[in-house]
Amino acid sequence: MASKGKVISCRAAVAYGPGQPLVVEQVQVDPPQKMEVRIKILFTSICHTDLSAWKGESEAQRAYPRILGHEASGVVESVGEGVIDMKEGDQVVAIFNGECGERIYCKSSKKTNLCGKFRVNPFKSVMESDGKCRFRNKDGIPIYHFLNTSTFTEYTVVDSACLVKIDSHASLDKMTLLSCGVSTGLGAAWNTADVQTGETVAVFGLGAVGLAVVEGARTRGASKIIGVDINPEKRIKGEAIGITDFINPKEIDVPVHEKIREMSEGGVDYSFECAGNMQVLREAFLSTHDGWGMAIVLGIHPTPKLLSLHPMELFDGRRIVASVFGDFKGKSQLPFLAEQCMAGVVKLDEFITHRLPFEKINEAFQLLLDGKSLRCLLHLS
Repeated sequence: MASKGKVISCRAAVAYGPGQPLVVEQVQVDPPQKMEVRIKILFTSICHTDLSAWKGESEAQRAYPRILGHEASGVVESVGEGVIDMKEGDQVVAIFNGECGERIYCKSSKKTNLCGKFRVNPFKSVMESDGKCRFRNKDGIPIYHFLNTSTFTEYTVVDSACLVKIDSHASLDKMTLLSCGVSTGLGAAWNTADVQTGETVAVFGLGAVGLAVVEGARTRGASKIIGVDINPEKRIKGEAIGITDFINPKEIDVPVHEKIREMSEGGVDYSFECAGNMQVLREAFLSTHDGWGMAIVLGIHPTPKLLSLHPMELFDGRRIVASVFGDFKGKSQLPFLAEQCMAGVVKLDEFITHRLPFEKINEAFQLLLDGKSLRCLLHLS
């Protein structure tokens, strides 16, 4: 490409302060350095992690100016020195939880999907290789990075460990969802819980991640999938994807966990907390069956509040674990998930509720903030 090795000027949506509208403006994007890749982003979307960062809900998220975003797909524009697993023109998906393939974390095939260098890190706002930014605004001021990716821009530079090459025939718009939400929820059902045919599941919070859990449980043959949400409209979308039962906590006069135990012969095999609410997490834990039940934490919890859990409650045999990126190792395992989506085993259409041009990114944020969208796909091409 003619732009290889040169600084690129392009549009980006820049955050200048917590809760402020993103400013779509021209920025400068440097060429990739050693083991880095510069990609042209074709599609990006917004998830609740972006929403939390935009609000500045934790100190780690208050580095400005900053380019947010971590769900995106596109094509490789150029590669830096040492990158051999992808080339110009390859279709790729960005991932916030990278995989270098070299250190002890990545070599432990079953113990963890975290990477010693490129794991998800909300405090990280510069590139790994030199501690510098690859973005600058019109005044030459460096613009910070976000979650290893920074996708609210027409071009971005990421470490090669945070990019996954996918089939050239894959629909990039749908593949965008594999960057975070769908992989996180579906992987929690497939990998963390390893749901088996006939087992029972409860999903607390039917946003994109929760519904991805539903999709994962459905594809595994779960006999009962209970969706829990205070928004009655979520029932329709949940049933379209695969829930068998729906509970609105506002419409019952007993604690949710008691209702679930009543519906599932003592409790479900697995519960998934996707709401980022401490009380909901406790209800999810108590809704599992004693002796073997497992509660999986997926929701983002920016609050400093701690979980109200007495150690003796664990002696009933219930367990509680968290799942990052659905326990998928991004570079080595995500291509298989992409193949499953292409083959129709995993269905993605229901997750894309809105499509908007990139310049309307603030409208997309408002749709998510108002609970009106699962994923709003922003197109940059």
